[in-house]
Amino acid sequence: MINTDQTLEKLQQLKLLGMAQAYETMLTLPAHELPTIHELMARLAEAEQLSRTQQRTQLYLKLSNLRYDAVLEQVQCSPQRNLTRDQILSLADCTFLQRAENILITGPTGCGKSYLACAFGRQACTLGYKTLYLGMNRFAEKLALAKIEGSYIKLLNHIEKQPLIIIDDFGLTPLDNQVRIAFLQVLEDRYGKRSTIITSQLPVSKWHQYINEPTLADAIMDRLSGSAHRFEIKGESLRRKTLEKN
Repeated sequence: MINTDQTLEKLQQLKLLGMAQAYETMLTLPAHELPTIHELMARLAEAEQLSRTQQRTQLYLKLSNLRYDAVLEQVQCSPQRNLTRDQILSLADCTFLQRAENILITGPTGCGKSYLACAFGRQACTLGYKTLYLGMNRFAEKLALAKIEGSYIKLLNHIEKQPLIIIDDFGLTPLDNQVRIAFLQVLEDRYGKRSTIITSQLPVSKWHQYINEPTLADAIMDRLSGSAHRFEIKGESLRRKTLEKN
């Protein structure tokens, strides 16, 4: 006679946790509701696949360090914001990552740029793409620290391998030459292979001036804007509105 407790224990030891949970649930069913052997295997396999997908998503979200726990369905779309649901849905399947296309999100402070970027980042994690979020200031700090510690190349290699990186708040503080060169190197390493999302209060037309070094600016803009989807968000600060309501 089959010892169901031993079977359940073996599934757990093998780390087939989704399968174990589904099997344990089926053990509570009355005899006339038990599935056939083929149905049982199909259900157990599906449960294990779903469990592993959920575990992978949670791991990728943890490693991403996203600023906001954002989802695309909750992004506010309206003509006033110059943002439509169709624009978002056209990228929601994340096939832009397979095509190594970038996303540039601009707009005034508090308009939801970072939230939208993080929502795309979360969607990417859910669909199995590793994502890395970096505020521009933190990016500069990481570069400086890596230079001191001798891990500069390791950091650049780590960034290069991520299917999606998000550079948030581009344009808030002046760039020194080290950051300019590193930023170009990151974009060069990823060009045609990986996707980058950048948010900025500055319109894209002013990024060249902000970079403030003609040769590097030409190279950076060429790698960023060649295959990019643009979101130019408008309207009042959503952050201010939320504070006023409270």
